[in-house]
Amino acid sequence: MAAAQERLSDGAGGMDAKDAKEGDLDGSSTAPTPFRAAVDALRAARLRPQIEVEQTKAPQRLAPYAHALEAAVVDGDQDLADGRLVLLHDPAGHDAWRGSFRLVTLVRAELEPEMAADPLLPDVCWSWLTGALQARGLSYGEASGTVTRASSHYFGGLSERPAASQIEIRASWTPREGLGGVPDTAAHLASWCDLLAQVAGLPPAGPGDASVVTLPQRRDPQSR
Repeated sequence: MAAAQERLSDGAGGMDAKDAKEGDLDGSSTAPTPFRAAVDALRAARLRPQIEVEQTKAPQRLAPYAHALEAAVVDGDQDLADGRLVLLHDPAGHDAWRGSFRLVTLVRAELEPEMAADPLLPDVCWSWLTGALQARGLSYGEASGTVTRASSHYFGGLSERPAASQIEIRASWTPREGLGGVPDTAAHLASWCDLLAQVAGLPPAGPGDASVVTLPQRRDPQSR
């Protein structure tokens, strides 16, 4: 699964236009019933209004069936954090996954210099991911990933720009399957959005928060 994480996180995330069928981004119209049910749950999820989510082209070489989402945490005209979540399904099961479903993610955000310098930052970011899943009572297994921080310093004609730091979380985990062999993908998506919000510095949403909206409703961050 490490290879899947690497391919998801490089360049365009392995999601090229040629990877999707016209009018059917993930091929779910002909997919097995458990995968269709898992995708339907993702589409019905209700999320915080600051998080804009939309379906994107799914990679076709990581598993027989895949469904991909991209998201951004938005504050006015700024994207505070963004990410991509891919649901993979192999009806025959996968030894490394220890299941037939797998979730793979990439999350990125800009950091304040003081936070970027904290030596405990990678451990804290990983705990945000596992804590988000545990906070919603989700069962999962085989979690793996990396936390990377990078700094950019500008020189010459760009020397007036302040130094910038970024955190990047790449991870994957196996959601435990429930009735009919279908994982609670809506709850896993909500947990992933909790992670996005925390990385972006938003306060946690309260239990039963009514200020949630049904996806998709994402704007193109490049247009900001």
